[in-house]
Amino acid sequence: MLFFALYFLGWFGLLLCTTVLFAGRRGSQPGPLPQPLPRVSILIAARNEAAAISRCLLAIRALRYPPELIEVVLGDDGSTDDTAALAQTAMAGYAGTFRVVPIQETLGTARGKANVLAHLTRAATTEYFFITDADIAVPPTWLQGLLAHAQAGVGIITGLTLVEGPRLFHRIQGLDWLMSLGMVQVVTDLGRPVTAMGNNMLITRAAYWATGGYEQLPFSVTEDFELFKAVLRQGYSSRNLFRAEVLAESLPMYTWQGLLHQRRRWMRGVEGLPGWLKACLVLYGSFYVVLLGLAGVVGPGVALGVWGLKMLLQSGLAVLCFRRVGRRAPLALIPAYELYSLLLTGMLTVFRVLPLRFNWKGRQYR
Repeated sequence: MLFFALYFLGWFGLLLCTTVLFAGRRGSQPGPLPQPLPRVSILIAARNEAAAISRCLLAIRALRYPPELIEVVLGDDGSTDDTAALAQTAMAGYAGTFRVVPIQETLGTARGKANVLAHLTRAATTEYFFITDADIAVPPTWLQGLLAHAQAGVGIITGLTLVEGPRLFHRIQGLDWLMSLGMVQVVTDLGRPVTAMGNNMLITRAAYWATGGYEQLPFSVTEDFELFKAVLRQGYSSRNLFRAEVLAESLPMYTWQGLLHQRRRWMRGVEGLPGWLKACLVLYGSFYVVLLGLAGVVGPGVALGVWGLKMLLQSGLAVLCFRRVGRRAPLALIPAYELYSLLLTGMLTVFRVLPLRFNWKGRQYR
């Protein structure tokens, strides 16, 4: 019983502390935009994105930034569908600069998306690289929102993303991801930045090339995390923004198989986090295993009460996260989210232990 008491005190203390800290801190505050407004480059890696690329590019056309100051460079990574043609159609008549770069060779150690970005950064002609993905729709205020935090010495800035979709499975992914980003924000605001997201990122040309570029970095399927670490090693600082003006909308994973492959890829990044943070994640992620043990020792009634308290506290964190970006928290999804979390935790544990390859954009990785 002492083990259960200590474990749940630690677990609920961690969640409560996270919630209080998130409520009490506001993170990086925007400064004045550079004057005159600079030219910027938007870099997009795309592979077989015919279903998503038009949505992505139409959002870029809607940016509230002078289009003559924007160059959009899309890397077509060996697509076997109509990605490139649909992109050209979506950007026809664009007042800014748009071009598609076919990716036909490998640069240095780069592979996959990292290799595409290695090519695109060479093609870009400005001092600011804004990076997003083909399944992302950025908000109209995206460029100004990130650029307002690009003070001297800041090399990399990341926004946040909300998964959107019509089905229950999609909306639960959105709830899960925004709460996860809220926890990341707390750690960042405590002065321990841990990651950056390559689907919603600004990196300066100077910071990027100080690392040697993706062609000089160790290959990783979490290429954004690898770049983030390299930028910090070069003495630059970073900013994580939990703000409505940089909230992009992502298409969901449509199947459990797709979700598992995505999360398995992200787990590679988790394996590179500091030990203290991995210990916190182990504590947080082992809840259901320990809860099952509690039910076996003291009975299901007490275990259900503990589970109910978990849902209550997580509802509070969800309200704060969604409110900060001007959205209403989908609290009705919390019970379904619990079942989703239980299934995802179990399947990811098996997926991690077994010597399986995982698929990403039609390519196999270990």
